[in-house]
Amino acid sequence: MFFMDLQKLREKAIQTVKAKLRQSVKEDVLIVQVVSGLEELDKVLNLLSKRLREWYELYNPEPSRMLTDHEMFANQILTKSKKDLLREFKIHDSMGAELSKKDVDAILNLANQLKTTFEYKHSQELYLESLMKSLCPNTTAVAGVQIGAKLISLAGSLDRLSSFPASTVQLLGAEKALFRHLKNKRNLPPKYGILHEHVLVNKVSMNNRGRMARTLADKISIAAKIDFFKGKYIGDLLLKQVEKKAGELR
Repeated sequence: MFFMDLQKLREKAIQTVKAKLRQSVKEDVLIVQVVSGLEELDKVLNLLSKRLREWYELYNPEPSRMLTDHEMFANQILTKSKKDLLREFKIHDSMGAELSKKDVDAILNLANQLKTTFEYKHSQELYLESLMKSLCPNTTAVAGVQIGAKLISLAGSLDRLSSFPASTVQLLGAEKALFRHLKNKRNLPPKYGILHEHVLVNKVSMNNRGRMARTLADKISIAAKIDFFKGKYIGDLLLKQVEKKAGELR
């Protein structure tokens, strides 16, 4: 009898844990996964692009050096022949070797895989944008989709991001530099982390970027709190305040 009671208690505990695990999967967890996936995709795309260029340059090196964008390069060699590309870039004598159709097809097969991977990346970026606008519209308005998503990923969740002071938000992504400073005071402390990618931080002079990042982090911290507690949308107002500060520091 006692053993049967223990079994029922165990089954009840397992059901409770499963229910809590189901409830723990929220949109900010999905954002963290998509951000990590996009970062991994970027690494894959860079590696494949490098391999494609090195391989294709055996056959037709000149256009590869003129088409610096990896996605455009893959699309161009898939849609245009060697002769068409040489004519387009006004190259009369290529250094590339003459390869058989079988060898060229192998190169183009890699280009096609690269093109498909780029298309998948774009679809993931659109999915991330829809998640961000749905879950945290204020943070998205101030930080932008990519930076806002990276901040949530670095924090671990929107809940944690909303609990951070502006000074912590400002340094997210600069943890290594911060630890180097704490270990050796001769190393200057970082002024900003992932916020250095924000367009408004890059618009101001180099000397004012730390102050601009602090203002931006302050508004992002406010936006994250409003989003987490399901407050009203004031993203446009917060962004105008940041833009005004950027104008003063420019």
